[in-house]
Amino acid sequence: MVFHPPVAIVAKAGDAGKYKTGLPIWNMILRGFMAGAYIAMGAAFATVCSTGAAAFLGAGVGKLILGAVFPVGLIIIVLTGAELFTGDAMLAPMAAFIHKVSWASVINLWVWVYIGNLIGSLVFAYIMANGPLTTFSAAGVGTANAFGLTAVNIALGKVSYVSLMGQWSLLLKAIACNWLVNLAILLGICADDLIGKFFGIWFPIMAFVSTGFEHCVANMYFIPAGILTSGYLSPDQITEIGLAKLEGLNWVTMWTNNIIGATIGNIIGGLLFVGVLYWVAFRKEIAALK
Repeated sequence: MVFHPPVAIVAKAGDAGKYKTGLPIWNMILRGFMAGAYIAMGAAFATVCSTGAAAFLGAGVGKLILGAVFPVGLIIIVLTGAELFTGDAMLAPMAAFIHKVSWASVINLWVWVYIGNLIGSLVFAYIMANGPLTTFSAAGVGTANAFGLTAVNIALGKVSYVSLMGQWSLLLKAIACNWLVNLAILLGICADDLIGKFFGIWFPIMAFVSTGFEHCVANMYFIPAGILTSGYLSPDQITEIGLAKLEGLNWVTMWTNNIIGATIGNIIGGLLFVGVLYWVAFRKEIAALK
């Protein structure tokens, strides 16, 4: 297995960031759309595979199953060249540190990729809510199935950060999440072969999902999928979950109770805890490579 030393990984991360900031806007949006959909695919897969697991195997193993299958999204993104906002939170600043790319171009990349990620996530959430998460009768009446109930409950958990301490917890989870996500990105850069990239990405992503950290792009799927599927809940299902609880799951709380805080935390985790730390640690060695 061929792999690169740490200084080469950091230098390659800067090169990747420079390339990404130079993409035209339409391509940023297009690649962002693909990445949003790919992350949603992993999230949907994790939702289905983890349904009912905790009841039989325990909460920890249930979380492990959720995390073990989720990484397919980032693996596809890295290997096919899609654009993920949370990865660009580290790669674009690395380009600014190493190649003196302007911070305006960094922000420009972030904005358009973020929009693309959101669109891709919403499209796949619609596909899942009206597909595998809902069962339709011969009369065309839809009812959320077991997978749909899991999706709704995941979304309810995602919008539960209502207090000041809740938002602080969300921020910390988001920081830790993108710390791990960008370590996965660096490990993906580390290896030149498919198997090396696969396992380099898989383990850190499994760790962040299993631990319960918050990823803004994944939540752009998880919460909409829950909102859309909640429209198919039967009266008995609504009673079981609680009407008051369901009223707290909507397009406003998606942003106020999760996405905004998760986005800020993800930026801090990628930019500061990976980008800045690795640039400071290896900047002398990187300068010697030039």
